[in-house]
Amino acid sequence: MCEKGSQCYKKFQEWESNEEIQIFRDYLRIPSVHPDVNYDGCVDFLKRQAASLDLPVQVIEVNPGKPIVIISWEGADPSAKSIILNSHMDVVPVYAERWSHPPFAAHMTTEGRIYARGAQDMKCVGMQFLGAIRALRREGVVLKRTLHATFVPDEEIGGKLGMKEFVHQEGFRRLNCGFAIDEGIAGPGEEFPLFYGERSVWHVLFHISGTPGHGSLLLKGTAGEKARYVIDKLMDMRAREVKKMEDNPELTIGDVTTVNITMMSGGVQSNVVPPELMVCFDVRVAVDVKHLELENQLLDWCREAGGGIELEYDQKSPYVKPTTLDGSNPYWVAFKDSLDELGLKVKPQIFPGGTDSRYIRGVGIPAIGFSPMNNTPVLLHDHDEFLDADVYLKGIDIYKKIIANVANA
Repeated sequence: MCEKGSQCYKKFQEWESNEEIQIFRDYLRIPSVHPDVNYDGCVDFLKRQAASLDLPVQVIEVNPGKPIVIISWEGADPSAKSIILNSHMDVVPVYAERWSHPPFAAHMTTEGRIYARGAQDMKCVGMQFLGAIRALRREGVVLKRTLHATFVPDEEIGGKLGMKEFVHQEGFRRLNCGFAIDEGIAGPGEEFPLFYGERSVWHVLFHISGTPGHGSLLLKGTAGEKARYVIDKLMDMRAREVKKMEDNPELTIGDVTTVNITMMSGGVQSNVVPPELMVCFDVRVAVDVKHLELENQLLDWCREAGGGIELEYDQKSPYVKPTTLDGSNPYWVAFKDSLDELGLKVKPQIFPGGTDSRYIRGVGIPAIGFSPMNNTPVLLHDHDEFLDADVYLKGIDIYKKIIANVANA
């Protein structure tokens, strides 16, 4: 516990009075939480931020109740391709009884830990973007390219009614985007994770039909026998991917295809062999896997199991080409120069989950996922999500450098 007058208490008072920390905590206090998110509080807050920055703001509803807020800073050359700074307003549900502090109080400890849902995922990044813009404008910096800070809905449930549709609309095309920066995740060590691509999300439901009858018999062609065959094949595939990672410690989870059973259902009574069973797999397809070959493999396994199996894709993301990280991408060159000038260690990799970057890359725009949080435990979607105040403030300085370099590329 810090005593009044002590060095740590003085540091706490500095954080408490810091304008950027205050803005961040105010944003965290807006409970834009699933399910049934009401975005009105976020929209009003962001409009006030735009006014304080003396920047224009527009709100586009791609679907009813699903607003996209866009704060724009016009560059010296408005015809040049713009830079999108993207973040999402929504956060995942909480189990408040499992938190040390109320999850929407934005409580800050004397050590500078700010506890709140969204502290890492990803209200921090949205406010760091605005903090960097505020600092650049105060310094009178002129940027070549226009910046668009976009705040989108529903990313945490796949972005289907948000960014997924928005990138195909005229409102997005008018932004004239050439490059986008979106979220990454925290890094527990000195390195900053940096993401240039994502695996494709497939949620595959196997509806398996078979011979029904009495549970005392050894019937042929039951749904259970077929389910076992399919499950064995997919779990063998899973084991091969596990071995890949064990054999090569340089690989990250984003470099392999992950396979997990997530749902199973069927049957009506314990002594009745059911006519149908359902097994669902969450498959995250690595970027080096050919989609058609994988789909044909699944169909082959269904036939080998005895047929009578229908595949349903609850989600089937297409292949999206990763962003190129070499000299052919001037935005990456400018981004990397910023990291080098700051002396930051980064590890480029494929994102393990899914973000709205996949929709931006899907329309041919390069995008980088990067959250400037190192030496920070990964707590997205976890209880007691927090971010240290100093890490947050350092992130603003990092983005300030990156944004200025990329916008002048």
